[in-house]
Amino acid sequence: MAQQVRGVIARAKGEPVRIETITVPDPGPGEAVVKVQACGVCHTDLHYREGGINDEFPFLLGHEAAGVVESVGDGVSEVAPGDFVILNWRAVCGQCRACRRGRSQYCFNTHNARQKMTLADGTELAPALGIGAFAEKTLVAAGQCTKVDPAASPAAAGLLGCGVMAGLGAAINTGGVTRGDSVAVIGCGGVGNAAVVGARLAGAAKIIAVDIDDRKLETARGLGATHSVNSRSTDAVEAVRELTGGFGADVVIDAVGRTETYEQAFYARDLAGTVVLVGVPTPEMRLDLPLLDVFGRGGALKSSWYGDCLPSRDFPMLIDLYRQGRLDLDAFVTETIALDEVEKAFERMHHGDVLRSVVVF
Repeated sequence: MAQQVRGVIARAKGEPVRIETITVPDPGPGEAVVKVQACGVCHTDLHYREGGINDEFPFLLGHEAAGVVESVGDGVSEVAPGDFVILNWRAVCGQCRACRRGRSQYCFNTHNARQKMTLADGTELAPALGIGAFAEKTLVAAGQCTKVDPAASPAAAGLLGCGVMAGLGAAINTGGVTRGDSVAVIGCGGVGNAAVVGARLAGAAKIIAVDIDDRKLETARGLGATHSVNSRSTDAVEAVRELTGGFGADVVIDAVGRTETYEQAFYARDLAGTVVLVGVPTPEMRLDLPLLDVFGRGGALKSSWYGDCLPSRDFPMLIDLYRQGRLDLDAFVTETIALDEVEKAFERMHHGDVLRSVVVF
């Protein structure tokens, strides 16, 4: 029987979000209804509200979440009612050319629930990243649920659903950071600081945090950065080179996604070094680099989608590290808030006052 719950809705571009009653249908084949316990307030949700993703309003926002499976539809074997899960937006198909080649982290045909959640008047909702977790309950594809240790804090665990996983994966999966490497991270918000943590977990010898906000740099140092550079007052490229013997870093991660920061990342890396773009650019941005420099410096220029993660592989492992005290996910939870405080949380996020505000139900 369909259920009615409260959810955070963005009805039109730039309008403040509002709490409305939504209808969640019973799960159909391959689907699951999840009782949401916590959901982080991510920049992507703000992009949806601002029309930066698409114009399929109204949106049911929220995607960085953890909760408990309430019910499942026919044919679901991955999870069962009562399982504690992290929601993800990479429900791999197992059939596309990437999956068939054993590269499911690049799945080109990820799937979502087929049924639609609706407003009380029947208007269909577009759930953010196919999840829509700023709601007491949500309908997802069962493959979007990854079972993890239920002893984990929902507020911390849910952050692996997007931002923290993006940063950790940018360092470990995409960047291939390994012991003894030098790493520079440009942009030390939630994703950038997660990249700092990922570099530390991978055994990097030198981790250089770059930002224009001293508060964020202080946080980065607390999470494992060995050096920090305020690029508002210091040339970031020259500073990174100076800290790496004049050569540049082995891996440079751009967690901002602007033309200026990408150019900094490109020239702040060592010869044959790696640039990882994990910050999301806007459609109008263009890049102009001398092709001879691209050729002559060698190495790799990579983009990182969702930290190139495979949820079934990475989430349980990272939660185990969290439970062992080796991965401080709690450090990313700046505050916990109620569902009706999401709009205010967007403001705090915009001003750089938080790593993550997390809605707790």
